Amino acid sequence: MRFLRRSLTGVFLLAVTLALVAWAGEMVRGAVVARMNEEPRSFPQRERILAVNVLTLEPQTIVPELTVFGELRSQRTLDLRSAIGGTVLSASDALVEGGTVRQGDLLLRIDPVEAEAALARVRADLHDAQAELRDAERALVLAEDELSAARAQEALRDQALARARDLATRGVGTAAAVETAELAASSAQASVLTRRQSVASAQARIDQATTRLARQQINLSEAQRAVVDTEVVAAFDGTLTEVTISPGGRVTANERFAQLIDPTRLEVSFRVSTSQYARLLDENGVLIKAPLAVTLDVSGVNLRATGQIMREGAAVGAGQTGRLLFAELDASAGFRPGDFVTVRINEPALNNVALVPATAVAPDQTVLVVGEEERLRVAQVSLLRRQGDDVIIDVGDNAGAVIVAERSPLLGAGIKVRPIAPGGVEQAAAPEMITLDENRRAKLIAFVTEGRMPDDVKARIISQLEADEVSSETVTRLEARMGS
Repeated sequence: MRFLRRSLTGVFLLAVTLALVAWAGEMVRGAVVARMNEEPRSFPQRERILAVNVLTLEPQTIVPELTVFGELRSQRTLDLRSAIGGTVLSASDALVEGGTVRQGDLLLRIDPVEAEAALARVRADLHDAQAELRDAERALVLAEDELSAARAQEALRDQALARARDLATRGVGTAAAVETAELAASSAQASVLTRRQSVASAQARIDQATTRLARQQINLSEAQRAVVDTEVVAAFDGTLTEVTISPGGRVTANERFAQLIDPTRLEVSFRVSTSQYARLLDENGVLIKAPLAVTLDVSGVNLRATGQIMREGAAVGAGQTGRLLFAELDASAGFRPGDFVTVRINEPALNNVALVPATAVAPDQTVLVVGEEERLRVAQVSLLRRQGDDVIIDVGDNAGAVIVAERSPLLGAGIKVRPIAPGGVEQAAAPEMITLDENRRAKLIAFVTEGRMPDDVKARIISQLEADEVSSETVTRLEARMGS
């Protein structure tokens, strides 16, 4: 009996288990069939609206700013050189690197012993030349006196010859007397010729002495200048640099021992491209004197000076491009020659233009305009200048248009957007309100009550649904979750 009871219990449990497995399989099969026979749930599709930053194209007059880099240089720079060689006898205390001097200050004195000795020798030679000139003048006077005496003797000899000939004609004189008189006259003529040659020689001696005296006077001037050149003075007010000499040293002729720079008369040289240079020309092709500003950032402190363009380089250097321009600075406190500065040049003003972010203009020079129904359309513009992160465009027929300030790959023609004004906050559009019938309201409240939401959220949504008018967006969202 005991075995039979246990056997029946096992059969019973097996039958119950098989029945439960069959029931579970039927439930699974029914659920799968019901799921496959269901109609697919449909969700309402809504157009995607993108929020964009916009700005309005307002025509205005803008002065473009051209930014380049340049180097400061002094308009007055002088190499200090020694005209003569010698030992440095003394030097000014200001003859050091960075020393400040005034015009006429004595900078350097070279030992003048050699120069003064040369001057003394030249003066002695000058005295010799002056004595030679005086001696030549006295010799000329004597030669002229001797010539006068010879001419007087010639006249007497001519008179004697005339008497001898007259006597011979009358038969009183002899032929021998006439010949003697002729010989005497001829000798007197030769004496006159000799004295004339002596006078000519004396005059030539005076000319030579005069030339020698002139040479010695020139040598005297050079010797005096050499003595003066033993002292080097400052030609103008300025600052010394590259000083390479000190007292006791020795310099050679034409050796540069320092450089004098005027730091108050600075100019800036900078290079611009050919297209930028063309924008700085007037209608006659002449470079305009455009105003500019020069800045130098020194440890967070900006040094600034103003000026204007004065001239341009005569030729383009080998291996260079563009044009080299020079500008004179009005005031240059704190600047020094050699500073690498930023130059900002004011170009001629542009009319009927607008300044917009560079992100608003596409590479093909188009912008996105917010049109009707807040949909985008493409408009063509003309890019005139680039100003850092901004650009200047020609407004043209787009005056007053609202354009997208920051383009992205998601934006294009026909896209609907929500404009955000510059500096403003996006304003949410007022929700559309609808009135629910009681049956529809009850279904929505029941869905929210049975849903898996926090209690505070349920209370807030139910309070909205119990109002007379409910947001259509809230109703659409809940019904989409309900699958109806």
